[in-house]
Amino acid sequence: MYPSPRPGVLDIAPYVPGEHDAEGAAEIHVMSANEGALGASPEAIAAYEAVGKHLHRYPEGGATDLRAAIARHHGLEAGRVVCGSGSDELIRLLTGAYAGPGDEVLFSRHGFAMYPISALASGAKPVAAPETDLRADVDALLDAVTEKTKILFLANPNNPTGSHLSPAEVARLHAGLPETVLLVIDAAYAEYIERPDYEPGLDLARSAANVVMLRTFSKIHGLAALRVGWAYGPDHVADVLGRVRGPFNVNAAAQAAAAAALADADHVAKAKVHNDRWLPWLADELTALGLTAHPSAGNFILVGFPETDGKTAEAADAFLVSRGVITRRMAGYGLPQCLRITVAEEPALKACVAALGEFMAG
Repeated sequence: MYPSPRPGVLDIAPYVPGEHDAEGAAEIHVMSANEGALGASPEAIAAYEAVGKHLHRYPEGGATDLRAAIARHHGLEAGRVVCGSGSDELIRLLTGAYAGPGDEVLFSRHGFAMYPISALASGAKPVAAPETDLRADVDALLDAVTEKTKILFLANPNNPTGSHLSPAEVARLHAGLPETVLLVIDAAYAEYIERPDYEPGLDLARSAANVVMLRTFSKIHGLAALRVGWAYGPDHVADVLGRVRGPFNVNAAAQAAAAAALADADHVAKAKVHNDRWLPWLADELTALGLTAHPSAGNFILVGFPETDGKTAEAADAFLVSRGVITRRMAGYGLPQCLRITVAEEPALKACVAALGEFMAG
């Protein structure tokens, strides 16, 4: 006899992060976790190191300076910004606060794995709506809404497919939702996109009473190790998040580094230029090898492999690891024929393409 968790908890398949090690490889190229190719800003690193002199002090509980920096940078109201230990924590907090036993949490079929995990952890039922051509389908999502739906998570751009919805499509999705459903727009890769058919969700989060936008410092800002994310939405949602989050949920080093990273516009610009150059290069190289490089608006590509014996995604993954190239298998996302490859630094990209060329030719 021992204490039992609430129903649903043992149904959770634990989240498996991208690998960072290839045993026996002389040189390792990590392309599994969509981390920033250029690393962190030197200014962010300096700010992080400076906090080391004050490790005996608690962090500022409200992340006031960081929220103010985010608000200035994006033209927002600081009181409507809430910071978290990565956007993962904010996903979990929103789910726990707005959904529970008997409720439903909705997302698209190949959406981020933390959505169903957070739903089950809160006792709610995860509901996956079908996608069309690896893209969130507005009509399918709206058709899946029931009186039990409490939250709809939309990753835009989506991880792992790389697809995105236009502002008009997101607006139509929102317009079709009951006012009681919270629409959470997860825009983790927003900084990589600069095109007229994309908006990260700020406009709706600013004007609607049931929309929250999530962002992260883990991608283009290169601060994945520090776990810093933020939410922007209505005052009443910010108030709820403030009540359920831990009082010191973002550590002092993370707060300082994130504020410094946000101020280093040159570093962000260089990271975007890198992605703008190497994302299409990688897609072209993969296509030339006979693989399917699905269009991506992020810093990664979902790559489809044939089902031919010896040429599958599973076989490719094993071959790449043997060459010190670590990508991400997608079977857990219902895409067993695919790998996801991060647009990493130039040597990693070239090593990956060379290894895949060897694999496909063998």
